Amino acid sequence: MSAKQDSLRVAAIGDLHVHQNSPETFQGLFEKISQSADVLALCGDLTHLGLPQEADKLVKDLRACRIPVVAVLGNHDYQSGHQEQVKKVLRTAKVVMLEETETFRLKDVGFAGTKGFGGGFDKHMLTPFGEEPIKHFVTEAVNESLRLEVALNSLRTEKTVVLLHYSPIAATVTGEPPEIFPFLGSSRLAETIDHFDVNAVFHGHAHNGSCEGKTVKGTPVYNCCMQLMERVHPEQPYALVEV
Repeated sequence: MSAKQDSLRVAAIGDLHVHQNSPETFQGLFEKISQSADVLALCGDLTHLGLPQEADKLVKDLRACRIPVVAVLGNHDYQSGHQEQVKKVLRTAKVVMLEETETFRLKDVGFAGTKGFGGGFDKHMLTPFGEEPIKHFVTEAVNESLRLEVALNSLRTEKTVVLLHYSPIAATVTGEPPEIFPFLGSSRLAETIDHFDVNAVFHGHAHNGSCEGKTVKGTPVYNCCMQLMERVHPEQPYALVEV
């Protein structure tokens, strides 16, 4: 894909699930991406158990990447309670960890992101009613949406890209069992996105979901989960979108 002079080629992939003792390497993949894209977006679940040693292994592979890298964490990266150490390790490789106070700009494209959370979609969205654990669950989804809003508000760029781990729409989790939709994402994220002029949204998490969809406003959303991309595009197991 040849990019227009004023455009940016974004390669996005999620759910690498790097194991500490796995012989698998992503060096070849990162080398290939460096040849076809201007920036690499990592959409969470970068590690399998959220261990700093797993992040170290990923960082070694990222040495093969010759373009800027932006990322958000996923639920697996929180598993062991070492998410701050994981982020610290990734930052040693100059990976920009997108959070409410940290964004990234390349050319005139701004990148904002957050992990996101569950809660369900559209009229099936969970509401903060009843037991305290339910209220806490919904509050986490609301807070993640607010973090994204803060990040998007801070950008002053012509174009905007959003990175998430959880999905903001039901369309890109379609293919998963409907019973687990509430744990795959939340429309609250889409509501925040549609308050802004966003050009593209990338997420992971739904291994058996669908590749593309749109928010109510029409913003394109791409599920770039590696397990899905390997089935659909085995020769190119990542999303490559010109923004």
